[in-house]
Amino acid sequence: MASLKALKIRIGSVKSTQKITKAMKMVAAAKLRRAQEAAEAGRPYAVRLEKVVASIASTITVGPNSPRLLAGTGKDQVHLFVVATSDKGLAGAFNTNIARLARRRAAEMIAAGKTVKFYTIGRKGRAVLDRQYRDLMIHGIEPGALDKLRFADARGYADDLIARFEAGEFDVAHLFYSNFKSVLTQEPTEQQVIPVKLSSQASGSSNLTSDAAVEYEPDEEEILADLLPRNVAIQLFRAMRENSASEQGSKMTAMDNATRNAGDLIKRLSIQYNRARQAAITTELVEIISGAEAL
Repeated sequence: MASLKALKIRIGSVKSTQKITKAMKMVAAAKLRRAQEAAEAGRPYAVRLEKVVASIASTITVGPNSPRLLAGTGKDQVHLFVVATSDKGLAGAFNTNIARLARRRAAEMIAAGKTVKFYTIGRKGRAVLDRQYRDLMIHGIEPGALDKLRFADARGYADDLIARFEAGEFDVAHLFYSNFKSVLTQEPTEQQVIPVKLSSQASGSSNLTSDAAVEYEPDEEEILADLLPRNVAIQLFRAMRENSASEQGSKMTAMDNATRNAGDLIKRLSIQYNRARQAAITTELVEIISGAEAL
């Protein structure tokens, strides 16, 4: 059995940890409100832009002169996985769930004979994927605090991806991030961003053209040449905002669980300490009585 001093030191240590986790939970709760508002505010524009791009793209015939972000390379062999996580830990399973989805999809692609490459945004995601796919990593970015990222940052990431696509480094790019649902629920999500995927947007695009005939000035391909790169940046920026809210929600839940577990551990250690102290007192009393009777 541990000594009274060791138990007392351990109880003090756990109480200090509990104070830290409780403070981290409060900080995460404060950041979550702002991150959630930012994520919810950015969704309508990102979704609407996808529908607008799909609507315009549905009016043209894809050919050699079409924007490459729409037409693609004509192949489906090399897939780039853009895995967006965070640079910091202590956020429960937030980073792990995104990386797990990317690993599962990579295994499926490789089993189907495809070539997979990884482009990571966030140190934690890269650390998880690097153990299994180190040779497939082509680039890694450490974005810092997700709640401080600006659209200019996302535009820089998008420009780099588009440049790599134009250089022929990959045929299809998939974005992996965590879609914020609630404090308790963050859903790992996969989204094809290059080239634009029209099949999943057909139902949404029909809403834009069912009630009116639309004429475009300038022509559709010129509009798409401007909108398609912007759409990639917007989808990346949306993913960053969703990740920011998901990270704080997951961290808040993880720190709340850690605080509760620390409280339970303190109770068990306190019971153990009281029992050990009572046993020590009883032993001392027995020794005193035995010594008095010996006299």
